[in-house]
Amino acid sequence: MLKHRHNMIILKENKRTVKENIQTLKRIWRFLSGQKGRLAVVIWMVMISSCLSLLGPYVVGKAVDTYIVTKQTEGFVSLVATLLFIYLALSLSTFLQNYWMIGIAQKTIYSIRTQLFRQFHQLPISFFDQRKSGELMSRLTNDIENMSQTFNSTVIQVISSTLTLIGAIFVMLSLSPLLTAVTLLIVPMMFGGMRWITNRTQKRFKEQQQNLGELNGLIEEVISGQKVIKLFSQEKTVISQFLIKNEQLKQSGFWAQTYSGFIPKLMNVLNNLSFALIAGVGGIFAFKGMISIGVIVIFTEYARQFTRPLNDLANQWNTLLSALAGAERVFEILDKEKEEDDEAEALDLPVVRGEVEFRHVSFSYDKKQEALRDVSFLTSPGETVALVGPTGVGKTTIIQLLMRFYDPDRGHILIDGYDVRQIKRFSLRQHMAFVLQDVFLFQGTILENIRYGRLDATDEEVIEAAKWANAHSFIMKLPNGYDTVLQQDGSGISQGQKQLLAIARAMIARPSILILDEATSNIDTMTELAIQEALARLMNNRTCFVIAHRLNTIQNADRILVLREGTVVEQGTHASLLKEKGFYYELYHRQFKKEII
Repeated sequence: MLKHRHNMIILKENKRTVKENIQTLKRIWRFLSGQKGRLAVVIWMVMISSCLSLLGPYVVGKAVDTYIVTKQTEGFVSLVATLLFIYLALSLSTFLQNYWMIGIAQKTIYSIRTQLFRQFHQLPISFFDQRKSGELMSRLTNDIENMSQTFNSTVIQVISSTLTLIGAIFVMLSLSPLLTAVTLLIVPMMFGGMRWITNRTQKRFKEQQQNLGELNGLIEEVISGQKVIKLFSQEKTVISQFLIKNEQLKQSGFWAQTYSGFIPKLMNVLNNLSFALIAGVGGIFAFKGMISIGVIVIFTEYARQFTRPLNDLANQWNTLLSALAGAERVFEILDKEKEEDDEAEALDLPVVRGEVEFRHVSFSYDKKQEALRDVSFLTSPGETVALVGPTGVGKTTIIQLLMRFYDPDRGHILIDGYDVRQIKRFSLRQHMAFVLQDVFLFQGTILENIRYGRLDATDEEVIEAAKWANAHSFIMKLPNGYDTVLQQDGSGISQGQKQLLAIARAMIARPSILILDEATSNIDTMTELAIQEALARLMNNRTCFVIAHRLNTIQNADRILVLREGTVVEQGTHASLLKEKGFYYELYHRQFKKEII
């Protein structure tokens, strides 16, 4: 009973998998059908080449009966010329169909890759918070490349093999139904073997693609975190993690390739068996006068024409399974829910004064534990507001909600009296600048990295912003000044210098709302004093939110919001909060207890 139930579960799973494969193939076809005209020409060329490949052996067989068996020579030269024309035309049509199909395949892959890359920019921040960048890169590179290789050859091969198979059966039946039946004896064995193999390869190919993505994610993480790894002497740990992931990939890859490797061996055995059956049984039929020698020659060649398409289809099915595994991973991303569209009546705000209000805002990342709970405050235009509190109390969450990386579960966030949901995201973020504690710089020149804050800025404006951020002096000391090319993530300059460039990038954006996340934390004391002066100029007449851990950096803030367990427990100026001797007083006392009387 248990065994029967287990078999039923496997049967249902196989049916579900077949249904999923069909759906995936339909989606792939929708991409290919965008070039119906060129695809129709390729199919016509495939039909021509399939007919020519069938015609050649038939002419050879007739030549045996007409010229070789009868020892006649008249007309033989014309027949040879005909054969030469057939095989030259076959070669030309094969070349043209492959050439055109490669063009179709590459355009299709270009479309899929573009759509996937565009989808990445339409997904919400929460999607990226839950995934490793290396694993996502694997889908954009390895999985799509798998599809590309399949498109280049599989489509033509499947059509050609199917047409050749149908044509070979038709011609063989017309010549000798009995010998055709003998040839078809291998079909049940072939399907039985193929079913056994494909039931195993499909699962292994999926595992292989998944393990490859996980390994890429680990490699990307390890390479990015080399300094931390070496600092804490964790080389052995990450090597051990790599070995585990690499072993998993090796095992899934080994069994995927092992099982798939059975296919050509199986087809080779069946091909030899078919040849032996045709030669033996055909010889008996010829001896009894049931068929001619030429028919045996045709059948031996058509046996290859019959089993070779089956072999090609089997091999292409194996390749197709690998491509389907990659395609499913690509379509999984394409099917993810995009960031909500702006409302139909959403506004463009040409000017933002900078009044920010949180009105009874609550939010949870996982819909279980609230990161913010009933947070309310009102910020006047041009006011500097500091967010303080222990780690994990919701300081960064407030900023993420303000920039609409997430929307609140309850409550409203208003800018200049408009709910942020009523403002187009592009317009909202265009009036903001964000300086993170961990600076990200793009590969390119220093000039380009600063200008990233406002792409229409002139070189003079870029240089002026760098001067305001006290970055100009160190930039001019570099070999190529502002034309110095930075590698990805700004390797080659110090962390403090990266911070200065990030501040310059924020300055050139001319934001109405400025957000600083410990923007001066990686800068030495002397530079910090100069930067504070530059930031004071930048913050003039601008609303500024400062996420602070060092409380001495926000003593001059117009208002300090003190957060605890996801809610605002205190707010006021530095002096007023110290007089209250509440939670802010405790935080300040912990950091500067020697200064507290």
